[in-house]
Formats: sequence, C-alpha cells, structure tokens
Amino acid sequence: MKFVEEKIIDKVVEELDGLSDEQYEQRMESLAEAQPVLFAWLFSEQFELLSEDEKGYLQYLALIAWNSIVKANGGPVPTVSEEEIGEAEERNYEMLENNTAKKFRDRLDPFFENTQQEDLVAFAEDAVTEDLDDPESLVTKEGREPIFVALATMIDVLTKE
Repeated sequence: MKFVEEKIIDKVVEELDGLSDEQYEQRMESLAEAQPVLFAWLFSEQFELLSEDEKGYLQYLALIAWNSIVKANGGPVPTVSEEEIGEAEERNYEMLENNTAKKFRDRLDPFFENTQQEDLVAFAEDAVTEDLDDPESLVTKEGREPIFVALATMIDVLTKE
C-alpha cells in the first residue's frame, strides 16, 4: 500500500469542500459501494455516544481518509471485512488504554510508532485535537477517543499490506 502524503490529504479536503451537497452525497455513496462493511460500521450504533455533529464529522473525516488512500494508490483498495475492522479497532483501543500519559495527544504517540501512514494518523490526530480548549469545538472531550480510534482503524484496514 502506498504512503498517503499530507499534500494528497489536503487536495482531497479542498475537493470535498468545493462540492455541492449532491456531489458530496455521491462521494458518500461511492464509499458505501466500495466499502459496504466499513460504511455500515461508521453508521452503526457503536457511535451512539457521539453527538449528531460528531457523527457527521466522523463520516466527513472517513470520506477524506478513504478518498486520500484511493488517490494515493491510483484506484480502489480491497474491500474490508467486519472481522478485520473488529480486530483493528480492538488493537487500537488497547493501544490507547495501555498508554498512561496524562495528555490526550501524548496517548496517541504509539499510533505513530506503529504505522507506515504517519500523515494519515497526523490528520486523524489534528481532526480531534485542534480545538481542545474551545468550548464551541465540534469534537467533545468524550468524542475524541471514539473518533480517533475509528479513523485509526480505517487507516489500518484500508492500508494494510
């Protein structure tokens, strides 16, 4: 699996920001067709604790990650299974819970040590930590972990060798 560079991620963000609602929906449908199990998982009750805004944000971030991975690899990536998602998610939660660092950002360090996709992991980290001190922040303190782990899990299963 090819390395997804920050410039590819930035280009995908620009593209998505320029889309009409209808075009955006078409991109989401493309994700659903290409990765039906992953798509269903993103919309599952597993993310019930997230606010509606956080769920929408997670889906937007997932679309960015998926499009970036597809773009970097010059085409579709293999469809992932429920089992692959479950295993990767479990590993990621363990990694987070086994790190006793006080600050959330510091607890994410092992994710950078255990990946070939540093830019995508940095994108996920930035997405959930940018406005930590802003009370108007889209991502709540409670939402940080599930959103980050979901993105890390996606990155793991979509970029595995």
